[in-house]
Amino acid sequence: MAHESFEDPDVAAVMNALFVNVKVDREERPDIDQIYQSAQQMLTQRNGGWPLTMFLTPDQVPFFGGTYFPKSARYGLPGFVDLMRRVQAYYAGKRGEIDEQNGQLLAALGRTVPTSPAHASEFDDGPLEAIIEFLRASYDETHAGFGRAPKFPHPDSIELCLRHWARTGDESVLAMAVETLARMARGGIFDQVGGGFARYSTDDEWAIPHFEKMLYDNGPLLRLYADAFAITGDPLFRRVVEETAAWVMREMQSPEGGYYSSLDADSEGEEGKFYVWTPDEVRSLLAPAEFTVVSAHYGFDRPPNFEGKAWNPVVARPLEAVALESSIAVDEAGRLLESARAKLFAARERRIRPGRDDKVLASWNALMIGGMAHAARILGRPDWLASARRALDFVYGTLWKDDKLLATYKDGHAHLNAYLDDHAFLLAALLEMLEADFRAQDLAWAGEIGEALLERFHDPAGGGFFFTSHDHERLIHRPKPGHDNATPSGNGMAAWALNRLSFLTGENRFRQAAEGTLGLFWPAMRKGPAGYGSLLAALAETLVPPRTVIVNGPAAELPPWREGLRREYLPDSLVLLVPGDTRELPPPLAKPAGPQVNAWVCEGVTCMRPILEPFQLHETLIASRIARFSKTRPSGD
Repeated sequence: MAHESFEDPDVAAVMNALFVNVKVDREERPDIDQIYQSAQQMLTQRNGGWPLTMFLTPDQVPFFGGTYFPKSARYGLPGFVDLMRRVQAYYAGKRGEIDEQNGQLLAALGRTVPTSPAHASEFDDGPLEAIIEFLRASYDETHAGFGRAPKFPHPDSIELCLRHWARTGDESVLAMAVETLARMARGGIFDQVGGGFARYSTDDEWAIPHFEKMLYDNGPLLRLYADAFAITGDPLFRRVVEETAAWVMREMQSPEGGYYSSLDADSEGEEGKFYVWTPDEVRSLLAPAEFTVVSAHYGFDRPPNFEGKAWNPVVARPLEAVALESSIAVDEAGRLLESARAKLFAARERRIRPGRDDKVLASWNALMIGGMAHAARILGRPDWLASARRALDFVYGTLWKDDKLLATYKDGHAHLNAYLDDHAFLLAALLEMLEADFRAQDLAWAGEIGEALLERFHDPAGGGFFFTSHDHERLIHRPKPGHDNATPSGNGMAAWALNRLSFLTGENRFRQAAEGTLGLFWPAMRKGPAGYGSLLAALAETLVPPRTVIVNGPAAELPPWREGLRREYLPDSLVLLVPGDTRELPPPLAKPAGPQVNAWVCEGVTCMRPILEPFQLHETLIASRIARFSKTRPSGD
């Protein structure tokens, strides 16, 4: 619509004659987007989407809307100019009907905020079991993933499966998660040449993506693939993490340190043109032996998979099979593949690149900071940790002003009141950074973010958190979203992170706010847990509180302990390696320091005797995990 209508002088003249026009960046103003997407669905009884076109009365209440309207009538849709004139005539002649409809709409929006919260004593693991059964039923047994095309990665669903396996030992659920991650890694949704994931697959096979790359997808996927590598040791998962992290640092990190938002799907006006190939083009770039391996491995010897004329690389045949067919050693096939990929990457770099949205959003940066820090800790990569630290320091130095968080930065200007998601995601990212690289100032900042959530977003009477702060611009509706969408639910992330923060600080108000949030959404989660992945993760850690592991002592003696913990999948634990004196830290972390390293394993406020050797800590954590597993395992298993 921007190209067809808004930039057309004739269309613009009609727009400006009839209306006051406001174009909103939905990523900078998700508060407005949430309200009017909901309103559009109520008015039209159809799903929302982008672009979103809404016609409002002067008091901001929408009375007509839709998504895309073409400049001239087609696709069964009216032309935009004709539509505007009809809407203006309707507004001029039907004010009474519009006022009545607006009252009904505002009442309907108000009913979307949940009421009648439950008490924490009512919580049980019913929704945790129900969501697994839902995922089993929606699992694609042929191509993996959940649901049919268009297929999204759904990192929240995959993480629920991994956590369920850790909690119950159910190998069938682990298999669903691992196979989904493997199919995506071998598919075209993953950029086989340059790393990073596209937003979704247009087909069931994960082969042809919508080529847009979003920061908010790749942060959680970094975390998941690192966890999958920790659990399985599969080098495929390690490669995905390495190549995605390399893409992030190469193409998505600004010179100032913050992460950019996204890459467009289009270049030169064509979707996917930057990413797809023809066999002749590939053949001209490679040596014959390289082409033999690449052609078979990436499916260039098969019919075109993109619009009948080009190839989006997928792993069509395993490298071992290609080596066998080509009568060469697997190591030699791997060397040829890597040299060929380097040449393809270099050639692709000379193409006209997709556009990049260079906004730096606090919420999306937090998701990537958490993913990079998590992956750095598991795979032992200080360069990834340094990237996450640069981004976190950028957020602190640029978006944290006068003890208040701002939402977005672009072209040297930080602005806009930050939202619930910005605060909740940033708190979760700080917890990841504390596990990867403990700094007392990060813990202090986490405490400030926790206080900001309580002071500026929390509803102590009704429970949960509003999406906008108490001092935010007044809008026609103030939502309390609980569902995960393209990004996790701010209420879910706040509940999960505040509950964890309470165990590090000893501040009970954080835990109580988390429980109240779960209570608010408990009736909805019991009725239908699908879409509540973030809140379900918080529920799991409310039913069985996270274990805290504090390893403290001389900094020079911590590396063996860090190495021993690196490859453990401990989703129900907070593991902090704290160098030096801890007496200035909050009481839960202020363990007695001696001349050697001590490790303290605590369940709630009860701690075991200090552990003095890394191997003893490893054995203790495994034994503790087995004990927890036996408590939660269903009878008869």
